[in-house]
Amino acid sequence: MRNLILAATLALLVACVTTPRVRTDYDQSANFAAYRTYNFAPELGTDRGGYSTLVTGHFKRAVSREMEARGYTLSDRPDVLVNFFTSVREHTEVNSTPRVTFGAGYYSYRYGLYTAWPLYDRDVSTTSHQVGTANVDVVDAARKQLVWEGRVEGRLTERMMDEPGPAIDKAVAALFTKYPARAGSAPH
Repeated sequence: MRNLILAATLALLVACVTTPRVRTDYDQSANFAAYRTYNFAPELGTDRGGYSTLVTGHFKRAVSREMEARGYTLSDRPDVLVNFFTSVREHTEVNSTPRVTFGAGYYSYRYGLYTAWPLYDRDVSTTSHQVGTANVDVVDAARKQLVWEGRVEGRLTERMMDEPGPAIDKAVAALFTKYPARAGSAPH
């Protein structure tokens, strides 16, 4: 019986874990077979005030790993340029759950005048958390035209904020699972 309760609790916790949402799109007319080399845009979206941030370094390492895994090589004369952007916003959720009440309390003698239905009430809870979004753009360097974009969005934890490197690695890896082609080949 104890194992059954433990398994049910574990299943409930796993169901409550939010997975990041990944969305991608690409230019159907782009000639991905012509792309073999990459580099980063001169002004990256995660840089600030003319300097490269630590977040930029994490993104460069993660994107380089994914591009090279797909056969691309880093070049000073790239076929595609990669850029990335991030944002963090506060998200608030309001949850309302019904509960049975018997009208005890200060206004119990007037019960029914202050609620919609006798014996029924609602517990309302509000929770807030941060949601992070990361965008990765791949641009045809010669045409200056976006050919692929990926966006990943998910709930940020304190650990992710304290140690952004592993979180960025996972987010970029999730995005590139939907990258349409390998270097020198057409989209699949």
